[in-house]
Amino acid sequence: SSGINAEYGGANTKGLKKINGDMASLKEKASAGKLQPHEFQGGTFTISNLGMMGVQEFTAVINPPQSAILAVGAPQKKLVPANNEQGFEVSTVMSVTLSCDHRVVDGAVGAKWLQALKRYLEKPINLLL
Repeated sequence: SSGINAEYGGANTKGLKKINGDMASLKEKASAGKLQPHEFQGGTFTISNLGMMGVQEFTAVINPPQSAILAVGAPQKKLVPANNEQGFEVSTVMSVTLSCDHRVVDGAVGAKWLQALKRYLEKPINLLL
């Protein structure tokens, strides 16, 4: 691993297919050590996904001068309460932790952002609407 986080701008204006293709290209460049400075400098937010390595939950450290970092853990099967005969069901759950620089992002704003993320993850079709 290069230890460098690729910077990806304008995600809010791009579709999922475009983002996926762009991220695959950045990953290739990072693996080959060919990222240009403009491709890893100037970011404001990082997503750290150790879940893909089986880590269930962790706390990520903010990369200055960024304002926040989201730590994404591995999905796990868990028993959760349900309105059925058994009173429970098996559900896939995932832990995410948001670390914010409170000079830039108020904790309450970060919590509201996590609530919105939870809604999108629970009903991804809403991302397309």
